[in-house]
Amino acid sequence: MTARPRSKRGTRERLLAAARSARRSAYAPYSKFQVGAALLTTSGALFTGCNVENSSYGLTNCAERSAIFSAVAGVGPQMKIQAIAVASREGTPCSPCGACRQVIYEFGPNSTVIFLSQTGWQELPIEKLLPEGFRLR
Repeated sequence: MTARPRSKRGTRERLLAAARSARRSAYAPYSKFQVGAALLTTSGALFTGCNVENSSYGLTNCAERSAIFSAVAGVGPQMKIQAIAVASREGTPCSPCGACRQVIYEFGPNSTVIFLSQTGWQELPIEKLLPEGFRLR
């Protein structure tokens, strides 16, 4: 897929709209906390994911990791994240958890993360959310 040039604001709004749309597919019967994520690869492809809960809570998967795993399945292991947006219920802060931050870093050490914090919408580099991120390569 070829990326069309977009403004930073246009990219942010596109990702947030896709994350909000993905949120509607979330399977969250236990927490009732539906989350959607949308990521943009460095090649311009867009992938989405939602949280999927399980009765055995440890088997639950976050929206961010669902989107990333979908992107890897679609593009291959060379997939690189340019930006990822996370959306929960309107007005509810939701930054990526620690596990998601590590997976984002694995596939996008220079990526931008867009999420609602306690102080409003944030657009931060993953390095700020996960200082000293771990990578074997």
